[in-house]
Amino acid sequence: MPLQEILLHKMANFRLSSKKEVVQAQEAAMQNPEMFWSSYAKESFHWFTPWDRVLDYDFHKAKVSWFEGGKVNITVNCLDRYAQTKPNARAIVWEPNNPEDEGIVYTYAELLCAVNKMANTLKQQGVSKGDRVCLYLPMIPELAIAVLACARIGAIHSVVFAGFSAQALAARINDASCSLVICSDGANRGSKVLDLKSIVDEALQSCDCVSHVLVVKYVGLDSHWVEGRDIDLKPLLTNASDVCEAEVMDAEDPLFILYTSGSTGKPKGMLHTTGGYMTYTAYTFQNVFQYEEGDVYWCTADIGWITGHSYIVYGPLLNGATTLMFEGVPSYPDYGRFWAMIEKYQVNQFYTAPTAIRALAKASDSLVDDYDLSSLKVLGTVGEPINEEAWQWYNKRIGKEKCPIVDTWWQTETGGIMISSIPGSTPSIPTFATQPMPGIQAQLMDDKGQPVQNKEASGKLCIGFPWPSMARTIYGDHQRYIDTYFSAYPGYYFTGDGADRDDEGNYRITGRVDDVIIVSGHNLGTAPIEDAINEHDLIAESAIVGIPHDVKGNALCAFVVCSGDGEQVTLSEVNALISSKVGPIAKLDVLYMVKGLPKTRSGKIMRRILRKVGQGQFTNLGDISTLLNPDVVDSIIQTVRG
Repeated sequence: MPLQEILLHKMANFRLSSKKEVVQAQEAAMQNPEMFWSSYAKESFHWFTPWDRVLDYDFHKAKVSWFEGGKVNITVNCLDRYAQTKPNARAIVWEPNNPEDEGIVYTYAELLCAVNKMANTLKQQGVSKGDRVCLYLPMIPELAIAVLACARIGAIHSVVFAGFSAQALAARINDASCSLVICSDGANRGSKVLDLKSIVDEALQSCDCVSHVLVVKYVGLDSHWVEGRDIDLKPLLTNASDVCEAEVMDAEDPLFILYTSGSTGKPKGMLHTTGGYMTYTAYTFQNVFQYEEGDVYWCTADIGWITGHSYIVYGPLLNGATTLMFEGVPSYPDYGRFWAMIEKYQVNQFYTAPTAIRALAKASDSLVDDYDLSSLKVLGTVGEPINEEAWQWYNKRIGKEKCPIVDTWWQTETGGIMISSIPGSTPSIPTFATQPMPGIQAQLMDDKGQPVQNKEASGKLCIGFPWPSMARTIYGDHQRYIDTYFSAYPGYYFTGDGADRDDEGNYRITGRVDDVIIVSGHNLGTAPIEDAINEHDLIAESAIVGIPHDVKGNALCAFVVCSGDGEQVTLSEVNALISSKVGPIAKLDVLYMVKGLPKTRSGKIMRRILRKVGQGQFTNLGDISTLLNPDVVDSIIQTVRG
């Protein structure tokens, strides 16, 4: 074996545990990415048949394929091999909404049996390879099991967050032409019980493609029942065989469709395929979280989002990990719930969103001090750039300044983590995602569409070479995929984000490009200004948008949420804070005190809504189906009008 191939083999297959190894892996993946990923995929997974070609791509046509011709099934690599080698090891540990209720533990052997039963049930309902199945379930074990069961038989799962409106659910079902829906009667969320079945019933009034609905009778609601369509899932599972041969899939066969919000009305169904997604999510989970045998890993996301797909289900299970799955919310029964669970399960890797961190930081410190967090080894953040104040609190109060923080940047479209520090190997830097993962060829582009040559620079973040887990298309609309991601900078994937890069090559995400506001000729990223505003003692969070200005071109408009009821701040005192932290050029022209910000359930602020409202546009706000609380939009509109 040639020396270069030996090096590539070593770097691709061992967990990165030093700065030297990280640099070697980055260099190897840059010099020969095909050999790098081929080596890792070959040695890390069971393939029925080797691939014919490692990579074929054309960014101008947005065509990418990895390991084409290779035959594989992702569930064999998630379940079967561990059910054979360590059948009694914990795979999924489920914690219910109510801490007084009993959780459920699935060993790898038990999880394989449960997935096979679900898979056979799907086949009994006529579901076969290539069919689309919509999963509208809360964070209960049946959701993870159904995801894996679809993959087991080659069906394409489309998970819709349980809480979306009937209209949003119907749009996704129709767009993917789903033939079957799996839902529950309801969901527990904190002190509330949500009626999910009624939402499904309303959605299906405008969905002709669905033949059956399998219902998990979970919370005991007296749900409406449509004979011939609705079927109680439990008896079917009870009677189903726990043996189901895995469908042989081509590496480029679709694995799932996951919808992300569009800037105009229609959400985008991102289509991910099997072999490349498997390869990249496994590799990034292993290295970003430094998981070791016997660890307990917890990601607090919902499986309805890409974070849950990649880093609750597939990434951990591909590595034989124990993954914790939580039904509830961080504030129930109080804001100590996360810390109680870390102590209870001796969690080693903890992955959550900056939105949650900021909310938890506002609670009493005693809710942290009451619990033993000494098991923690790695802390992570996901969903949006984390501000320094929240980072420092997370580092000191939760990590006790002993746990590296991985501030991960990635997207639904990327499938896996793209930029992150590696614990123990590369430094954690407040507000910086830091270094691209091996194989990720990040590039900053200037306003003329040319690569920025200086190492220390700012620009629009693009990726210049394909990576295995990237989405292959927008389901049913490849031209939209081209137009959205590959037309702005021909030959590059355009992330839509802006970024700064320091002289060490570390990246700091400044927000969506349409959140970089040009004021009097100055490019102002929203993140640094918001960081300054959020340091105010009375302000919980803020969002900056640009509004037209006759002289400046754009003026800065802030929407601010105070940390207590009835508290007020003035424009002058906020501007004084901004001037001291960022500079006078970043002063606000307008300040609105609002009760909340329009956020997706993954924690991202939907700034395009604020931009339109700030400009006086109160209708045609585009897709708001992914908002955590759509009612907040009406409240913001009333404030601006007032």
